[in-house]
Amino acid sequence: MTANELRTKYIEFFKSKNHVEISGKSLIPENDPSVLFTTAGMHPLVPYLMGEPHPAGKRLTDYQKCVRTGDIDEVGDASHLTCFEMLGNWSLGDYFKKESIGFSYEFLTSKEWLGLDPELLSVTVFAGDENAPRDDESASYWMEVGMPKDRIAYLPASDNWWAAGPTGPCGPDTEIFYWVGEGKPGAGSNKATDSANWMEIWNNVFMEYNRIDEKTLVKLPKQNVDTGMGLERTTTILEGKTSVYLTEIFQPIIKGIEALSGYTYGTDEGKDKSVRIITDHIRSAVFILGDPKGVVPSNVGAGYVLRRLIRRAVRHGKKLGIEQAFLPGLAQIVIENFKGPYPELEENKEKVFSELQAEEKKFSDTLRKGEAEFEKLLPNLMKNPQKVIPGRVAFRLYDTFGFPIELTEELAAEQGFTVDREGFKEAEKKHQELSRTQSAGAFKGGLAEQSEITTKYHTATHLLHRALKNVLGDHVAQKGSNITAERMRFDFSHPAPMTKEEIQKVEDIVNEQIKRDLPVTMEIMDLEEAKKSGATALFGEKYESKVKVYTIGDFSKEVCGGPHVEHTGVIGTFKIQKEQSSSAGVRRIRAVIS
Repeated sequence: MTANELRTKYIEFFKSKNHVEISGKSLIPENDPSVLFTTAGMHPLVPYLMGEPHPAGKRLTDYQKCVRTGDIDEVGDASHLTCFEMLGNWSLGDYFKKESIGFSYEFLTSKEWLGLDPELLSVTVFAGDENAPRDDESASYWMEVGMPKDRIAYLPASDNWWAAGPTGPCGPDTEIFYWVGEGKPGAGSNKATDSANWMEIWNNVFMEYNRIDEKTLVKLPKQNVDTGMGLERTTTILEGKTSVYLTEIFQPIIKGIEALSGYTYGTDEGKDKSVRIITDHIRSAVFILGDPKGVVPSNVGAGYVLRRLIRRAVRHGKKLGIEQAFLPGLAQIVIENFKGPYPELEENKEKVFSELQAEEKKFSDTLRKGEAEFEKLLPNLMKNPQKVIPGRVAFRLYDTFGFPIELTEELAAEQGFTVDREGFKEAEKKHQELSRTQSAGAFKGGLAEQSEITTKYHTATHLLHRALKNVLGDHVAQKGSNITAERMRFDFSHPAPMTKEEIQKVEDIVNEQIKRDLPVTMEIMDLEEAKKSGATALFGEKYESKVKVYTIGDFSKEVCGGPHVEHTGVIGTFKIQKEQSSSAGVRRIRAVIS
């Protein structure tokens, strides 16, 4: 079964169970500073998991592209991916554990759907701790559908408890695994007894508690189900492969790399790893660049992750002997294979090609600069009788100039030197620890960030958007925003820098609406009806047929799913700190409220 067929079957199954298909959202989270990218299928549904009614109802299903950046360095083995797809279904205060487990088991094992052998499935459930009881309820429902008792493993919270953050919605989950070992699993085999041979394919999260503090859990008035099935891993199983990279999802890209390099995948593990890294990273880069709100390579945030993916792909291309520019050609393969479920890739292909071309050239220039810097260091290095380049020096070449350690070693060898690899790893570890500390707040998971202040900032973006249209013209369209508890950033289409007078006028208009203490109301309506009523809808955004429309007095009307205050008077004083260019034809405003 192909990935496209799996996608279709999954949606069809849950629609047959009275779920409404909703559109997957942007890879770039709107107004959520807690993550750089959409990291899971639940991420765009944060407001609804927190209690807001969803326009499409209580039973939902979709497919969602995701990016997780925490294990980029792990990519290269047979299973790790930076970019992946999640198939999801949700119950927002409707059904709970019994139905969720029944749906999952039916979809996986029924001949009408995936038809997997039940003997090759096992599950895990929450073992219980001092805060919450053992999830015997889920275990009983698994046994009810036919799961043998010895295929059910009870694991601790580190494995089977999902939480939004230190406080907020949380609860036990049950994970579903498929046997990837030889033959059939023996009696008593499950994730707890034989973890290496069981691969996770689906996770059902049961949000039934609200965490007040470290030791206090209370039952939620409305219990939600949030599930996610990994499309790539499940496709691997359905196609009988041993690695996601052997499936039809990735093989066209790998064939493209083989044609460029002259290397045949599967003949050398070291080179195979480079092929897998290029394959994953080019797909990830295309999905990020091809997103309607796609970022571009830069030295901060999501742009830095994108730059790192592109440069790592180029570096491994050189390891395979590819000297010419090659990323745009591989990007074309990615777009061709994924434009069906993700038509935005085709729509934004020129941007994808131009950014990849520019970044590939820039990195080639960087490599030349690194070589020149190495030449400058040589006189001092020659004074070292041990002929060892210190690890901190090698790391500075890598960190400052993007110069790979392997190339430093090659140049060092030509001069009769070696490189202190352990010293390099130590310097790299210190740098990673510092980076993790500095960006700890950027990977928390989304649900914890619906605070009072971010809600005020989000509402203020509506006022700013309307004020910009009033002052600059109706050509103004929101191109993205980013909100933290300290400030808001708002990108919008406009061909020239704003004058001081225009900035002041916009600021005055926003503050005037705040002082008027306008009511903020919401109604659910058809998308076309919303547009006809004058509501602003974001360009490139995917909307459901039913949408939420927020109206701010007589001033603003906008399609939106984010959190909002009830009246503008609580927002505070709005101040524009900076107006600058974001990219060609796009301006950026940075503002604060106090």
